[in-house]
Amino acid sequence: MIGPMIRTAGLAAVALALAGACAEARTPYDGTWSVLIVTQKGDCDRAYRYPVRIANGVVGYAGEASFNVSGRVTGKGSVTVSVTRGQARADGSGRLSANSGSGSWRGKSSGASCSGSWTAERR
Repeated sequence: MIGPMIRTAGLAAVALALAGACAEARTPYDGTWSVLIVTQKGDCDRAYRYPVRIANGVVGYAGEASFNVSGRVTGKGSVTVSVTRGQARADGSGRLSANSGSGSWRGKSSGASCSGSWTAERR
């Protein structure tokens, strides 16, 4: 039961990693991205891949899920993110470039935690 909550939080954290700095302005990171989340510590599934869409600097999951996402990408591509779903929370950070990105994430739910890395590719 903890695994699915952490997994969702981890997914959202990576999705957040693609968030834009400003909702009104187009950013160099706008577009569709494929994000791979890899768990390196904790009791979560080993890996997940999800589609993410950034429009006008705002990140959105390009599939079906229910979670709250907030985060930023600076003009230089530095990323900080936070994602919540129920009791689960995940935070991530990293960097995006024109066509790829990478970073780390950490999630917690009901006292259990997982952490790992994420990579992203523009599609």
